[in-house]
Amino acid sequence: MPTTPATEQLPARTAAVWAALDPVIGAGTPLRVLDVGGGSGMFAVPLARLGHDVTVVDPSADALATLRRRADTAGVGARVHGLQGDGDLLHEVLPAGDDTATGYDLALCHYVLEVVDDPAVTLREIARALRPGGQVSVATSNRAGAVLARAVAGHPVEALALVEDRDPAPGRTKPERRRFTPDGLLALVEAADLTPGAWRGVSVVADLLEASTGADPLAVRALEVALAETSPYRDVATGLHVLAARP
Repeated sequence: MPTTPATEQLPARTAAVWAALDPVIGAGTPLRVLDVGGGSGMFAVPLARLGHDVTVVDPSADALATLRRRADTAGVGARVHGLQGDGDLLHEVLPAGDDTATGYDLALCHYVLEVVDDPAVTLREIARALRPGGQVSVATSNRAGAVLARAVAGHPVEALALVEDRDPAPGRTKPERRRFTPDGLLALVEAADLTPGAWRGVSVVADLLEASTGADPLAVRALEVALAETSPYRDVATGLHVLAARP
């Protein structure tokens, strides 16, 4: 099995997610992976390069077309499969994962729960698609990180609205993306009959250092991984991540 993505030059902001996935994807056994809302293949193509078979379900035909081009260019087109569909309606495009023959070994649900109609339904659909013992990687926006980002950008009124779990711009036609707290995310995962592991912060400092031309990318990645599971740093990260298993 080739070197895992956590040791490659992938975006530093995703280092904590890849580090959490490394023990699963780097064990040497090809996996059946489901990427819900995986769009153009930011995770799917690197996973396919590692030898895994990846099915991406996404509502956007344009994103799936980009996925196909990216997979073909990377030489992994045969291991990447795109299906048009919604996360809360996976049963319409996928078989039930009631056994090891039909279920997925790993599912990704990265920054999808913010925009779906019902996060609880989407997680239940994903759990249903897993084989018993399969795992799901869930990444979401962190409310605390969003509060600090709005405050630092000079928008204290919007920051306070997020603190109070209100829409910071209620007059617009497009609804505000959801933000999650660690406790809220873990409760949502458990309600889907999944067993969560420890939660991590995603992009604790990477976004802050992105504009710094002098920052060593490898050093930023190492710092991200070191801070991801450590409070108080993880508490104010841009995102949250948890790896959960289907019993």
